Amino acid sequence: MQNLKVDFTGYEGTARVVDVDRLSVRRGETFGLAGESGSGKTVLALAMLRLIPDPPGRISSGRVLFRGQDILTLRAPELQQVRGRRIALIFQDPMSSLNPVFTVGQQLTRVIRQHHRMTPRQAHSLAAEKLAQVRLPDPERTLGKYPHELSGGMRQRVVIAMALSCGAELLIADEATRALDVTIQAGILDLLRHLKRETGLTILFIANNMGVVSEMCDRVGILYAGELVETGPVDRVFGEPLHPYTGALLAAVPRVGSAGEPLPVIRGFAPHPLRRPPGCSFQPRCPRALPICARERPPRVEVDAGREIACHLYAGSGT
Repeated sequence: MQNLKVDFTGYEGTARVVDVDRLSVRRGETFGLAGESGSGKTVLALAMLRLIPDPPGRISSGRVLFRGQDILTLRAPELQQVRGRRIALIFQDPMSSLNPVFTVGQQLTRVIRQHHRMTPRQAHSLAAEKLAQVRLPDPERTLGKYPHELSGGMRQRVVIAMALSCGAELLIADEATRALDVTIQAGILDLLRHLKRETGLTILFIANNMGVVSEMCDRVGILYAGELVETGPVDRVFGEPLHPYTGALLAAVPRVGSAGEPLPVIRGFAPHPLRRPPGCSFQPRCPRALPICARERPPRVEVDAGREIACHLYAGSGT
């Protein structure tokens, strides 16, 4: 991904909600995208598949490269071959992805036959196979059920099966476990790890739960006000955060043994997209801000191998 910019137009004017200079996800890894709610994570995921509603949204510039193809330049028939078949997207609420008036089997087989030349019997057999792959008991019986007859965890497994039914290489999981309770969440995370090992799946894992990101991901990018402020291996970013925003996010995570102690908070609020401060977007909330932070947007520099940060505190340390 290069120089991706997404704008939204409303009654008050046009605001830039995503402005990412570069982002790469390596084949076979799980890359985490973390940040507060409203930081632009979901918009970034939708932009990758050209699912931004226009109007009010618009991808004003950039490139999204997948297997050498720029998704943003594909014609509609070519784009349909990428969506679902090569890149799949799952959301936090499975009911928003499943149609309540059709059975699980009807929806799964329709997706399969849209991307593969199969008879109804063959599609039904593959649908049952995919439900078994995501560890749903009695796949044949589940195929005949409607979404409301399944639990939240079972519905999310159906959505994952649907996402993988056409052999997708990249799975974008947008807050895929947020609406689930802790025990069901653990099962879904274990399933995603299993599928990655079994199929070599690449995962873009979007979350605002830093604990889940640290458990699931190989590398992580921290998004603030639509901009990447820090990227690197998850153990190094979380073990020694460099950007003040990353440090503040991690400090706000509840820890074992801290009962009764007040949680640290990040003072202030993220800027309104139409009223961004000049310079660094985090500057009004940053306890380590320099005078230059109020004037100039910091460049993103590589501070060591595989570790990048957009902060004036490190702007002179790039390689």
